[in-house]
Amino acid sequence: MSVLTETILFVFGLVAFGYLSGAVGYLKIEVGDALTSFATGIALPLLLFRTMAVAEFHGSAPWALWAAYFSAVVVAWTAGHLTTTRIFGRNSQAGVVGGVATAFSNLVLLGIPFITSVYGQDGFEILSLIVSVHLPTMILASMIMFEAFGERGRHSSVFAVAWLFVKRLLTNPLVVGILVGLLWRVTDLPLSGLLQRFVDALASIAGPLALFAMGLSLRKFGISGNVKAAFSLSLLKLFLMPAVALGMAWLLHLPPLAAQVAVAAAALPSGVNSYLIAMQLGTGQALASNQMTIATALAALTTGAWVTIAAMVFQ
Repeated sequence: MSVLTETILFVFGLVAFGYLSGAVGYLKIEVGDALTSFATGIALPLLLFRTMAVAEFHGSAPWALWAAYFSAVVVAWTAGHLTTTRIFGRNSQAGVVGGVATAFSNLVLLGIPFITSVYGQDGFEILSLIVSVHLPTMILASMIMFEAFGERGRHSSVFAVAWLFVKRLLTNPLVVGILVGLLWRVTDLPLSGLLQRFVDALASIAGPLALFAMGLSLRKFGISGNVKAAFSLSLLKLFLMPAVALGMAWLLHLPPLAAQVAVAAAALPSGVNSYLIAMQLGTGQALASNQMTIATALAALTTGAWVTIAAMVFQ
């Protein structure tokens, strides 16, 4: 068995293990919500803090890296929005949900453990560069689209939207972890002693915990209606987005490891963000939940293919 195959089986196996734990009734679905809250509120922020505080980030060409990845985001979001509205005849609000579902990779719960397993610490540091701008960028884009197409969009001032964005940003534990890590880096203080033991202990469980929690949380979504639309958006997410990332990484001459991480990140399935936005808009909830479940299941097969293709192109 190849290292890549074993890694994929391990990563998605933990997701499946979490899902089955809920499906057979061994653990309640609410446990998945609690584990996810701990992973995203404590363990993963500490992991990002440690990375931002001590990582070297050498040779990763951040501007080109961001350009390659977010070009794929723009293309995928546009394709998802148009597919939802033009092909399946849904309204503009559902189009926002379709766009987010097609472009918002699960870079944290699934991406961090997957990229770390495949590419090691150097790959995780490159992913952290994407995550550091991905969260605020996608939050802002989602808010703008929500205000543009939501019921209250026409009544919200620019100042109100800006203040809400800042508020959400500064209360997001992942963003706080990144910002505090960067501030710690500027101070040149060592991360050692008891503090390092605390950080390392919690950060070390972030990956497996996040994967298991994600699987258990998926149990509550399931598949109900809108299957054709959800399947179509899943194909766009898993094929179009990484293809664009690969093409842009090649055009921008990214270093091999940075290019491979960008493609692998773009190839990851969607996270829960599209469902949360659907809940806010009051439409597309089934579309979002179905797409997330279908894309995650299919990604167990497609991510390995994209990792292999990227390794062949960027040697």
